[in-house]
Amino acid sequence: MTDTPAPTSDATPTRDYSATLNLPATDFPMRAGLPEKEPKLIARWDEMRLYERLRDTARGREKFVLHDGPPYANGHLHIGHALNKILKDIITRSRQMMGYDSNYVPGWDCHGLPIEWKVEEEYRAKGKNKDEVPINDFRAECRQYAEGWIKVQAEEFRRLGVEGDFANPYTTMAFSSEAVIATELLKFAVSGQLYRGSKPVMWSVVERTALAEAEVEYQDYQSDTIWVKFPVTSGAPELAGASVVIWTTTPWTIPGNRAVSYSPKIAYGLYEVTEAPEGNWAKVGERYVLADALADAVFKQAKVTGHIKLAAVAADALSSVTCAHPLSGLGGGYTFDVPLLPGDHVTDDAGTGFVHTAPGHGREDFELWMEHGRDLAARGIDATIPFTVDDGGYLTADAPGFTGRRVLTDKGDKGDANQAVIEALAAAGAMVARGRLKHTYPHSWRSKKPVIFRNTPQWFVYMDKPIGNGPVGDTLRARALKAIDDTAFYPPAGQTRLRSMIENRPDWVLSRQRAWGVPIAVFRNTETGQLLPGPDFAHNDAYAGRLREAFLAEGADAWFADGAKERFLSGFVDDLGPWSQVRDILDVWFDSGSTHEFVLKGRPDLKWPADVYLEGSDQHRGWFHSSLLESCGVNGVAPYKAVVTHGFTMAEDGRKMSKSLGNQVQPQDVIRQSGADILRLWVASTDYWEDQRIGKKILDANSDAYRKIRNTVRWMLGTLAHYDGAAVAYADLPELERLMLHKLAVVGAEVVEGYKEYDFKAVFSSILNFMNIELSAFYFDVRKDALYCDPKSSLKRRAALHVVATLYDHLVKWLAPLTPFTAEEAWLERHPGEASSIHLELFPDVPEEWLDAALDDKWEKVKKVRRAVTGALEIERREKRIGSSLEAAPVVHVEDADLLAALDGLDFAEICITSQITVTEAPAPEGAFRLDDGTPVAVEPRLAEGRKCARSWKILPEVGSDPDYPDVTLRDAEALRELAAGS
Repeated sequence: MTDTPAPTSDATPTRDYSATLNLPATDFPMRAGLPEKEPKLIARWDEMRLYERLRDTARGREKFVLHDGPPYANGHLHIGHALNKILKDIITRSRQMMGYDSNYVPGWDCHGLPIEWKVEEEYRAKGKNKDEVPINDFRAECRQYAEGWIKVQAEEFRRLGVEGDFANPYTTMAFSSEAVIATELLKFAVSGQLYRGSKPVMWSVVERTALAEAEVEYQDYQSDTIWVKFPVTSGAPELAGASVVIWTTTPWTIPGNRAVSYSPKIAYGLYEVTEAPEGNWAKVGERYVLADALADAVFKQAKVTGHIKLAAVAADALSSVTCAHPLSGLGGGYTFDVPLLPGDHVTDDAGTGFVHTAPGHGREDFELWMEHGRDLAARGIDATIPFTVDDGGYLTADAPGFTGRRVLTDKGDKGDANQAVIEALAAAGAMVARGRLKHTYPHSWRSKKPVIFRNTPQWFVYMDKPIGNGPVGDTLRARALKAIDDTAFYPPAGQTRLRSMIENRPDWVLSRQRAWGVPIAVFRNTETGQLLPGPDFAHNDAYAGRLREAFLAEGADAWFADGAKERFLSGFVDDLGPWSQVRDILDVWFDSGSTHEFVLKGRPDLKWPADVYLEGSDQHRGWFHSSLLESCGVNGVAPYKAVVTHGFTMAEDGRKMSKSLGNQVQPQDVIRQSGADILRLWVASTDYWEDQRIGKKILDANSDAYRKIRNTVRWMLGTLAHYDGAAVAYADLPELERLMLHKLAVVGAEVVEGYKEYDFKAVFSSILNFMNIELSAFYFDVRKDALYCDPKSSLKRRAALHVVATLYDHLVKWLAPLTPFTAEEAWLERHPGEASSIHLELFPDVPEEWLDAALDDKWEKVKKVRRAVTGALEIERREKRIGSSLEAAPVVHVEDADLLAALDGLDFAEICITSQITVTEAPAPEGAFRLDDGTPVAVEPRLAEGRKCARSWKILPEVGSDPDYPDVTLRDAEALRELAAGS
């Protein structure tokens, strides 16, 4: 039955029976009005102190902890924040409803360059010079800036429906947090893991600081490229007078060159130029050593019109070769030997087959140089790595002839260093060719400007040195790799990715040359290099205690206050003179990587380790990574049991969102237009483990799904207005009701498993499909007649009401983590009261007796026959031979014994929503309707015979046979008599 019954012209005598029907009645509106309703629900939760009541309700339960990766306190939330926080909220809400104490404590990352950069921008706008402002005054302004954005973001997170301890969040800039971060670093110093070294790091000239890999993004960039001759001076007599040719995309690094790398796996040859244009850099008679696979490409780039190969060059011969620097003698420098060194990183994919090696400007260059330290010493080659570029991108005195030239400007534009080096090489006769190349190049993710690789003194943590006095092999890398093996990853590919990063990463660089952050609070003896605290210091615990007390009282500002050296060292050393106070600050990834220590261990309402960390896939190199290293360094294990990763959010067409493309989707706009629950449904319905998309069409589809869910809930609420709460024993339920409970049990298992496995799309799909297919399109459609028209005493009606109440209770609770506002609104319709909230409830248990696979199998056969009937009636409706299915009395020819047996004993007319039906095993006549899928069922559409009931619209011969109610069926007459007797 699909329509509300009403009196009709052929029912005589005609009465208005609409008031006698048990039609749905509810104040739950069809139109959600979420943008207006959701803030009122948040206000209600605040008034009833929902967060505190959740904690009280869960007291004594097993804890489940999702530790919040701190967002940066800088700017309004974007769609990635919304995805991230909604996913976390779904996890914590669902675990709470599973029976855990699932407390969510939000946090914020507050230190570091982004905030410092913003405050500096304000200074520049006012004409102020940061260097003239006392450092702690500047730090106070950074703190104030972060505080302002924490308040803004907290309200934006709450508007998404995120529930947590927003009254007591954690921040990395809290004095107590800074105290722990600083003392965590001391543990690395005490165990001998912290050291001061000189290595090439990614350096932002614009921001004047070292950057971690996690602070770098790769963008297209156009580089100058040059091919340069390194004249052979010794070794391999057959190469006398020849030159080894290198190719580089960073001409400014040539002054830092100290070697040329080759590969023993590449075939090389000695080539001679036989023809070349007048005035060409590559001249006739010159001989070059090149990779055979690249020789032709090099000569083409060099505009050489003729060349020949003189001989093959064995890799063994190259191992003894020494070259002169192409700038030898310039400015009185570059007179050292340039050795050829074998390197696995050298390929013949591009370039010349030789790699210009500047150990101060590249990780592979540095590692190769250090690897060959003994060999270099044996050959009398000075292994000192020069500092050719300063923090402002200027070439130094270690680059004779180019001092003061600049690699990049303060705005991140190309300086004059490249051109100066190219001109000097040309003047020296060292150039072979030049060009330009567009390629991906590292940029700072904050300034969006290119970075350089620059050798600088920094503070590092060893990855491969035994920790403390531990056994050989007990290294930070080994601990981290074992911890990865012990961690569950969702999706599993995350494990491979993080493992690869840990396997290949260099030593951990911790230092930044900025002002706003937690200092590396150690002292270094400038005469001996000893660290305090350190493995050889007798007062490590006392020093850490003094530092902790100061930071708890004053924050990390204590380190930068006047007299800090005396304050922290007095009584620990006899002579303060040689001890230098380290002024570098910690990389913010160390800050956030330490949060597990002061949040999970520091709060009694949480626990360590966390059950799960959830962040974007970029955090394999960020927070997942730094938290793993920090915890493995001090605890030996990871701070988490599981890692869940989400992808990035793209525009609807798959492109990255940007202002220029006009394809950005802001969470604030979606909430304002549609409501947070629509945004949450988008999160729940997407494959968030991968990159996902959002846009108008996608959100419209989520709105459609929401409307279907809401209307189903609304119908249940309206129907339950007639429910007196009386339960019907399972054994007394009709088959159809028992079938629905079986289906509910199956869906319940899928829902709980989906929540457990962080597969929210599976949860959403299971609920939506069940509500649409099994309920709205089948069960509710079939049972509407009994619910609306049956006598109140009818077992079928009472059983249906009982099952609808059960369905409502389960479904609304399962939906609560996904759509907390709508679920709360629906819950309060049936459970009003100031203290009532669905979020204080648990997921209901599903009795084992509900599972009945045999019954489900039987009803799949019933529904198979039903599909054939509804298919036939749909054609009749379309051809206007009937108006509704109640006008039909089809003959159904079932040609399969199992299908026929499944229908035995059932009111198949009620199931097919027809007034009458005939089921037969007799052969079907020619032309009977059949489904295209080969179902062995044929249907003859026929019209129902009899009169139309004025109450239920069924057409039956019995209408007119009841003397008191001659215009209705006998069933309806009984219902009317009950009503009359009760009135």
